[in-house]
Amino acid sequence: MILRVFLPFALGYFLSFLLRVVNAVIAPDLVSELDLDASDLGLMTSTFFIAFAATQLPLGLLLDRYGPRKVESLLMLFTAAGCLLFFWAEAFPLLLLGRAMIGFGVSACMMAAFKAYVSWVPKERLPLINGCHLAAGGLGAIAGTAPVEFLAGEIGWRGIFLVFAGLSVVISFLIYFVIPRRGEIPPLLSVGQQFREYGQIFRSHYFWRIAPFTIMSQAAFFALQALWSGPWLRDVAGLERNLVASTLGFIAIAVFSGFLVGGFITDWLRRHHISPITVGCIGMKLCLLPQALLLVADDFSYVQLLAVWMSFALFGTGGYLVYPGLSQHFPADLAGRVNTGLNSMVFTMAFAAQWLVGEIIELWPLQENGGYAVEGYRAGIILLLCAQILAVVWYYLQPLILNKKRSSIETG
Repeated sequence: MILRVFLPFALGYFLSFLLRVVNAVIAPDLVSELDLDASDLGLMTSTFFIAFAATQLPLGLLLDRYGPRKVESLLMLFTAAGCLLFFWAEAFPLLLLGRAMIGFGVSACMMAAFKAYVSWVPKERLPLINGCHLAAGGLGAIAGTAPVEFLAGEIGWRGIFLVFAGLSVVISFLIYFVIPRRGEIPPLLSVGQQFREYGQIFRSHYFWRIAPFTIMSQAAFFALQALWSGPWLRDVAGLERNLVASTLGFIAIAVFSGFLVGGFITDWLRRHHISPITVGCIGMKLCLLPQALLLVADDFSYVQLLAVWMSFALFGTGGYLVYPGLSQHFPADLAGRVNTGLNSMVFTMAFAAQWLVGEIIELWPLQENGGYAVEGYRAGIILLLCAQILAVVWYYLQPLILNKKRSSIETG
């Protein structure tokens, strides 16, 4: 029975992640065919994230009210429509709209599954099943590299999105008709009362200790892994297009490994009373090192470059481990809204980070071969690193500040 629930949702998340990262491979085709610059490419690709983010708060209400099966099956039809619009697009505004519809359509692929697993999986096994679900996304990231490069050569980037549209419809039907019905009785509270309960989350000091670090870490992870890794490998490392695609494949394998291993490690450490949040924060801190190495990596050998990028991908998945740990600090009926509340901020910042890196890169003139300047990439990565370091400082300072305030009130 668990497989009957897991597989349709896992297929949805597979496609979600594939669509998230596909532009890293087809970026040269989009740039040449539609005459996009770095700013256009960053804005268009990151539109996925802002549409995704805008959906999260109402999504939490919908999941708690109507259940994940109905909500995600409907949204996957919007994914299909977005893919078709991207397929037809001949101008930049239509690309933006298509990309936004795709982001809106896949916005429930992680949260709906997490909500469903709460109804079908024992609580102590949730970190493991959530890790396996995230690993399905890692497989989507792998499929979005060399396989997409091969298909682009056979049917073109437009043909790829036509295939994605068909897959979205199939997954929508699987989720609606295969997954058993459970937990779909609407709550007694009104929509307004449910929405006001977000205040309980956003007033939590614990939430605001964890959220900034997770937001900044995941924004950097999405900005680089989902788009700028491909152009970086071309312009900074000087790799040919086929080698860029295969390298992105190795990076995606590291993402898959991070999700899968993270799930098993978290499940094992749970028995020793170590929180998923602790594991996630360790991963996010370790992720700072490969990002720093990217600043001096233009003279690295290929093996060294690969090690740096795979380390970045492996540790960058740590932010996902925060979600199940954070939701356990709130009442069970708020679990969907805790995760979507955090996710709304993560993807808003991911939109800003991906677009802003493109704007920064655009400040430097093109290289003689037409590629973007090395200095532009370096400046963009420095900005991402600084934001994450400030969030780490806040993670450690916030409890001290709160304790000092409490002491002042007690002594006052």
